[in-house]
Amino acid sequence: MPVRPALIPVLRYADAPAAIDFLCSAFGFTRHAVYANPEDPDRIDHAELAWNGYLVMLSTVADTPFVRASRTRTAAEAGGVTQSLYLVIDDVDGHAATAAAAGADIFLPPEDQPYGGRSYSARDPEGNVWTFGSYDPAAG
Repeated sequence: MPVRPALIPVLRYADAPAAIDFLCSAFGFTRHAVYANPEDPDRIDHAELAWNGYLVMLSTVADTPFVRASRTRTAAEAGGVTQSLYLVIDDVDGHAATAAAAGADIFLPPEDQPYGGRSYSARDPEGNVWTFGSYDPAAG
């Protein structure tokens, strides 16, 4: 079976169930798959959230061989972000209003960008940075 090329961001949250609820209500994600730990339903071992045909994966913070070997840290553990995510949207102002109403920390409000398009940036409740903008570099 051929593999479909994909780039899928992976995030870890102290409170993954709350993060899933937030990402769905504030940013418009939908639950694609959520696998809670059978011994602790508040621990999410793996989740996939869909957004316009793309996915992000996330889990609850846990000490795993991968985390130890990769030295993965959450934004809180790192004392700041080490990556941010950019998602292309049509209605920047409407999306920002929905995100703000759901409790997102809008630290850069919607603004026209000198390279084209309009964007805004927000932090989720655990400090991850998300930018939503109308500039689509793949559009040519």
